[in-house]
Amino acid sequence: MKNKFGKLVTATSFLALSAGFANAGTLDDISKSGELRACFDAGYMPFEMKAKNGKFIGFDIDLGKLMAKKMGVKYVPVNTAWDGIIPALLTGKCDIIMAGMTVNAKRNMRVNFADPYIVVGQSILLNPKHKDKVLSYKDLNSPEYTIAAKLGTSGEQAIKRMLSKASYNAFETQTDAALEVVNGKADAMIYDMPYISIYAAQSEGKTTAILEPFTYEPLGWAVKQGDPDILNFLNNFLRQTKGDGDYQRIYDKWFKSDTWLSQVQ
Repeated sequence: MKNKFGKLVTATSFLALSAGFANAGTLDDISKSGELRACFDAGYMPFEMKAKNGKFIGFDIDLGKLMAKKMGVKYVPVNTAWDGIIPALLTGKCDIIMAGMTVNAKRNMRVNFADPYIVVGQSILLNPKHKDKVLSYKDLNSPEYTIAAKLGTSGEQAIKRMLSKASYNAFETQTDAALEVVNGKADAMIYDMPYISIYAAQSEGKTTAILEPFTYEPLGWAVKQGDPDILNFLNNFLRQTKGDGDYQRIYDKWFKSDTWLSQVQ
């Protein structure tokens, strides 16, 4: 009886210890390191950009800094090429992706997303010579048009799904894709509405834009799968931040003002 009881206690202790290891996740790692490491790909206005002084600024950056402050840890920016950003998360190079990432089924098979923190969609940056001819994305669905987009983005997916008759050129950065339109090498660029809006305003007549989004795209923070605690934290953080006005303050700074442009131009 004594031996059986001893074995039972040992087994119970082992299960409890195993459960403790299983429950250790991203929040525990952040707490122990004293850092919130956030992956992004700088250059996506106004979400994440590199300022002239070498620092990273933007909507996602400010939200990341606020999150780290609420956690009581240091915010650490991890600038990462877009095509390697999910592998960077999965291999532990960062704790979270805060990069204006569109929630979709393919990505959701590799990572978990918190509730969307903003909703955007795909818009059109257009060469001015087509201003009166192209009035919607449907008009671009023809072999006579060449469309540019950034490799691996939802803009690329939208082109392949909805504009399959047009010629498509992929680029490593959104800036390179936009320059194709400016230089007349592409008729249009498909990308997220905030970036298209800002770029068209800056281009001084070298481009025009059709800003009404033709897709529905929620953006979400991505974390490793199998960690419900970090998802619970992120959803509650977002709810609280929207409720107390901090979210709106940061949103207005980046989306309702252009004073920040002087920092990156």
